[in-house]
Amino acid sequence: MDLSHGTVVLVADGRKLLFFRNEGDGEFPKLEVERKRVEDNPPDREQGSDSPGRSFASAGTHRSAYDETDFHQLEEDRFAAEAADLLTRRALANDFERLIVVAPPRTLGELRKHYHVEVERRLVGELDKELTGHPVDQIEAIIQAA
Repeated sequence: MDLSHGTVVLVADGRKLLFFRNEGDGEFPKLEVERKRVEDNPPDREQGSDSPGRSFASAGTHRSAYDETDFHQLEEDRFAAEAADLLTRRALANDFERLIVVAPPRTLGELRKHYHVEVERRLVGELDKELTGHPVDQIEAIIQAA
């Protein structure tokens, strides 16, 4: 993947995002952290307080269990939407010309739902990988190899 000078790279998952800018060139990238954000998103079992509800029909033997809300996943989806909003604001402010987004498949899908036209215009690559826990030099190598 072409990691030219000045390219902005968003590395995100459902609770952490890292904005980098390549201060090197395509052959020898040097990603510098511009922004870091980490959300506290405990597991769903710690966020839910009750078991799913049930409904009973007034006549007959029909019963139904409601699906339990996955609060953890809802929070990850909200976080991805906020990350896409931040990308939109930066794109509209002409903060970058080229963008690469790296995120796990589910987060990447949620980000795509919220991409603004200006973000899509500047998007030069996407990588569906979980890299938020990797050191910067490994992130650079993985993006270059993609």
